[in-house]
Amino acid sequence: MPARPVPPPPPEALLRAFGPPGAVRTGLQEPPGGRPGRRRTSRGPWWKADARSDPWRDPAAPAGLGGPAVYPSEEVQPGPVVVDARGRRRVRVGDLSVRLSALVLLAVLLVGALGGGVGWWLTRTAGETPLLAPGTRLSEVDPGITREPGSVSDIAARVTPAVVSVEVRLGQAGATGSGVVIEADDGYVVTNNHVVSGADGVEGAEIRVVFDDGSGSAARIVGRDPASDLAVLKVEKPGLVPAALGSSDSVVVGDPVVAIGSPLGLAGTVTSGIVSALDRPVRLSGGGSDTNAVISAVQTDAPINPGNSGGALVDASGAVIGINTAIASLGGTGTGGGSIGLGFAIPIDTVRDISEQLIATGEAVHATLGVNTRSVTDGTRNGALVLNVEPGSAAAGAGIREQDVVIGLEGEPVGSSEELVVAVDAREPGDQVTLEVVRDGASVELQATLGEA
Repeated sequence: MPARPVPPPPPEALLRAFGPPGAVRTGLQEPPGGRPGRRRTSRGPWWKADARSDPWRDPAAPAGLGGPAVYPSEEVQPGPVVVDARGRRRVRVGDLSVRLSALVLLAVLLVGALGGGVGWWLTRTAGETPLLAPGTRLSEVDPGITREPGSVSDIAARVTPAVVSVEVRLGQAGATGSGVVIEADDGYVVTNNHVVSGADGVEGAEIRVVFDDGSGSAARIVGRDPASDLAVLKVEKPGLVPAALGSSDSVVVGDPVVAIGSPLGLAGTVTSGIVSALDRPVRLSGGGSDTNAVISAVQTDAPINPGNSGGALVDASGAVIGINTAIASLGGTGTGGGSIGLGFAIPIDTVRDISEQLIATGEAVHATLGVNTRSVTDGTRNGALVLNVEPGSAAAGAGIREQDVVIGLEGEPVGSSEELVVAVDAREPGDQVTLEVVRDGASVELQATLGEA
């Protein structure tokens, strides 16, 4: 076996640092005073008398010093668990908080995605629920309902049984209107002349009255008055409910009113409004009937439509104050078209007077002057221009001439031909009246005794 090579002597600095104190430093790990290649034992540390002998290392063995232990710096170690300078493992709070934050954010995103998915699924499937649900019961309430006396509902409940529908049949053609029971015992019903005039004297024509309870009865014409657009029918029906008739003198502009009738054949229709004007001269003519009347109408904004003709206009007490007869439309005044808030009714005082005459004699009489006129104005005054005078009439006896302009009657101004007719019709045949006329630019008063028409 070759001899072990002798290592070179260690540097002086190592000998001073690691050699035995107070001895000749000839080598490392050599007992004081010893020689290379020799080992000796010792009784151990001086403070331990019973220490066992321990040989020294062979000073001839190769030895070298390595570098100091190096641990990764805390700042560059990956992960939340790091090793400090003493070799201890610690949890780095900064990395842990970042990772926890990331986990929390991820959890929030997952929960949001899950909620959105569930909402989307519910909206997609909401319309796919079953169409039918047997046994379903809807909630209901039973509130207290107060209908005060004089309310529209109260008026309608009391008056509707007295309002009827009037049906007229002429072969395959027909028409409808309304009527009001004015006398129950003998079954008299008042309506408009233009509603039934087409069936009077026509063979095969039928007039039928339908009551509030749905029953019906054939009707006969008692009498017609084209000059007032009124007619009376008679039905054979026991147990009729008559309407209460009011007074025209008690009506003022602004009073609430209710219109009841059968517009367009819809029986028992109720509309409401107010009295818009009184003593409104309205001319009624044509419409396929022989009606040729000028009435001093009650104007109302309660909706009135075709089929309301002959129906009741009722005040807040439930009394009938007029018989609906016409409406104003963009095409003029008549019974056609639709409501634009301008309806007209025959005042109940006129209705009562004409109906009594028709029931008594089948005819009605009116006062007449015996002139044909048209409305004129000279820019300062309005009047009725006389176009012709009937021979033997009241006008002829009073000396009225053609081209005279009537501007007053009994001290009341006359501003149009319609106002002249209304003023004359308000009087009785045989009444004497004073007329103010303009002739050749001068005003003249004439006396006339009204005739009968």
